Amino acid sequence: MYKKIGMMGGKNSILPFKGLGIDVFPVTDLEEAKRQLAEMAPEYGVIFITERIVEQLENEIAQYDNQVTPAIIPVPSSSGILGIGMQRLQKTVEEAIGMAILQDD
Repeated sequence: MYKKIGMMGGKNSILPFKGLGIDVFPVTDLEEAKRQLAEMAPEYGVIFITERIVEQLENEIAQYDNQVTPAIIPVPSSSGILGIGMQRLQKTVEEAIGMAILQDD
């Protein structure tokens, strides 16, 4: 059973979440992020990843898209919002129900 929640990203973006009981994994480069995701995936039910890293790890993250766990959730970093999280949510909803219902007009 998956009980762990983890977060990966730049140190300044993720460190505050440690106080909420979330395991935090600061990464500084792409190779480190790839290794960290591979290590976290078998043990964590939910993995929050800052959008800047999600943007760089699309291929690695895609392998988990059709699995129940881990649920990989993009979150904004301390440097701003890229909209990747909302784009992924819109795509998932559209695939599930066959139409886009989360569009901004």
